[in-house]
Amino acid sequence: MPEASLIFPADEYRQRIKRLQAAMASAGQDALLLTTPADVFYVTGFLTRFWESPARPWFIVLPATGDPVAVIPAIGADLMGRCWISDIRTWDAPDPVDDGVSVLSATLADLVAQNGCIGIPMGLETQLRMPLGDFDAVRQRIAPRRFVDATATVQRVREVKSDPEIEKIRATCGIADRTFARVAEFATSGRPLDQVFRDFQITLLQEGADWVSYVAGGAGQGGYGDVISPADSRPLVRGDVLMLDTGAVRDGYFCDFDRNYAIGQAGSAAQRAHAALFAATDAAFGALRPDMTARELHRIMADHLRANGAAPCGGRFGHGLGLTLTEWPSISAKDETVLRAGMVLTLEPGVEIAPGKIMVHEENIVLRDTGAELLSTRTPPELPIIT
Repeated sequence: MPEASLIFPADEYRQRIKRLQAAMASAGQDALLLTTPADVFYVTGFLTRFWESPARPWFIVLPATGDPVAVIPAIGADLMGRCWISDIRTWDAPDPVDDGVSVLSATLADLVAQNGCIGIPMGLETQLRMPLGDFDAVRQRIAPRRFVDATATVQRVREVKSDPEIEKIRATCGIADRTFARVAEFATSGRPLDQVFRDFQITLLQEGADWVSYVAGGAGQGGYGDVISPADSRPLVRGDVLMLDTGAVRDGYFCDFDRNYAIGQAGSAAQRAHAALFAATDAAFGALRPDMTARELHRIMADHLRANGAAPCGGRFGHGLGLTLTEWPSISAKDETVLRAGMVLTLEPGVEIAPGKIMVHEENIVLRDTGAELLSTRTPPELPIIT
């Protein structure tokens, strides 16, 4: 009878466990405590939208040797039982008196010697996702065992994607590619921007997304002011530049890239900005190699923007991608993270066209030993016009 496993075969998860346990051994960590949706999914295949409810904490304990232990609310036992995990310990949640504290404390005491240390991610782009008071109660119950920072342990393993993971991300990018090819069906002059956003999400679902966790964008004459505001009811008009950006999800894996369009006609400043962004991204494709730092990659794009007469926006020019919309590293002027083969990254340069007017462009790539490989379909070199 086949071994139970969701999303991937069980061996894929076992390989991840081996890599995590090797990293734990190097860091002197006797167990890992994982509490976030992405980390739990990474080692188990436990995929659910139930994480949207903050009412219950969920825990995976990974010992130094052997398989993970799930310490979860009883409502999740059936789904976790369809994953490859066999040791599942539950409590009836939410419990205002003891919401998993006793079960988690007992599990950690079972698996970790009294003088041992338990790693938990504590750094940038991490979160605890359990009540701080309950975490403090667990810490007191398991003493003298102690918690230590395991940010690097988890991040250095997760940032390099396996081939099956890369194919999942490629498939999600394909969903967005097909959707962007249909934008002219609903982003016409006179159409309110908020309706364009709704139609964009509908089309992503029609093209195969499981859900659309993130939609962003903007529109304005010759450029837009920001890329994070909710859409309003202002209709698109001739001369607008429209940007749509998505973090659609399929089988737990995100895409994250955008496309720009001119409505009716493209102004010369917008055309120049698009050309500069295209050239900067091309330069990144040509130069990107393993062992380059994120900082060096940022400099390449910024330098090419300036060389093409464009003013780079501040902030980062891309990031990691996978189980969350944004992962480490940040492609910024300060990030010294060494880029490695197998990383999936976004390349996202941005320019200031005029005061209060910007344009950004984003592609998704995987870094191979020989350089960058596109996962998204390349945007055209000239700014597309929707007539």
